[in-house]
Amino acid sequence: MRTQVIKSILEHPCTAFITTRSKTTSAQYVASRARDPSFEKLMEKYKNLIKVIAIQDLILANPTNSPSVSLDFLSRLSQKLHLNRGAASFLRRYPHIFHIFHNPTLSQSFCKLTDAALEISRQEAEAVNASLPVVVNRLVRLLSMSTSKSLPLRAIFKVWRELGLPDDFEDSVISRNPQLFRLYDAPEPNTHVLKLVDEIPNNHFTAAVENWRVTECCKDDCSVDRTEMQFSFKHQYPPGMWLSKSFRAKVKEWQRLPYVGPYEELGEKKRSKAGLMGLEKRSVAIVHEFLSLTVEKMVEAEKISHFRKCFGIDLNIRDLFLDHPGIFYLSTKGKRHTVFLREAYERGRLIDPDPVYDVRRKLLDIVILGRCRSLAAKLKPGEIGRVEEYGLQDENND
Repeated sequence: MRTQVIKSILEHPCTAFITTRSKTTSAQYVASRARDPSFEKLMEKYKNLIKVIAIQDLILANPTNSPSVSLDFLSRLSQKLHLNRGAASFLRRYPHIFHIFHNPTLSQSFCKLTDAALEISRQEAEAVNASLPVVVNRLVRLLSMSTSKSLPLRAIFKVWRELGLPDDFEDSVISRNPQLFRLYDAPEPNTHVLKLVDEIPNNHFTAAVENWRVTECCKDDCSVDRTEMQFSFKHQYPPGMWLSKSFRAKVKEWQRLPYVGPYEELGEKKRSKAGLMGLEKRSVAIVHEFLSLTVEKMVEAEKISHFRKCFGIDLNIRDLFLDHPGIFYLSTKGKRHTVFLREAYERGRLIDPDPVYDVRRKLLDIVILGRCRSLAAKLKPGEIGRVEEYGLQDENND
């Protein structure tokens, strides 16, 4: 909770920020967070999956019947792709995804995707195309949360995969829905802004947290006091995290605090203590809804920061995640800060996955297989998702 920080700001507005930051640096704050083993284990697998996807995209970007890239090209990108032991070493760790071959004509070694990897890529493209109506709705919701009902196109490019957008979404989503979207030239050169064509009423959308409240109220074993449910969020803390009496009291007070929802007009900002806490809670609601709109209910913290000003969030995004460990989990695996929506996961898997997530999980399962050829030969194509049942761990800590 940020109550003490807010109190300090109100009493000493000129020195509060310096005093607070001098006691706890950003790095110290991140390091002091309570770890959650299930999310850390998941990110241990994801950090190599992210590298695999980056190489896969480079291969598929080559417009040929059998797309491939040279090892020399990937070697030059090793540092950018965080391939610490070199491109060739990384590719050989995943023989079920990458196939290295020598081209005698060019006297060079090349890399292409295996049939299994190409099939998963094809299935993902089909799943994305089949979910275009859902994707359009996600994009409209994202724009509706903006104070100006518009967003820089470069910010959307940062999260196109997370939102489940097709890679040609400018044509397949924006251009084909002129009744919803319009692109404008921004004052900055070579910059475009995506804007909603018509204003959408504030009550048109229901936030994910509001759906949870309705579902929770109908349960006999409701975990939240029904009298406090109107403004509550679901909280699930890391196992073993000690919750002091004062912390519990602050959470209870925060749960009761009214706030402006993610799709409502913000109005005039109040600088009182209650007003600042309400702005913080609205920021939590916006990020909660943002994560709910993503396919995997996770995204890099840096990518969310590109939307901060558009959403009217005046707080440090990373600190917001750390201040609310019952709602979000921040992982630092893979030299990046990734935030998860806690309530969406159980034991490292999404509780309510969609078809796009299911296909992407297949690629993760092949990454977990690593070099294990014997098990892969035994598994049928539809059984790839069962690799975790065999207790396999991803040994490829490049």
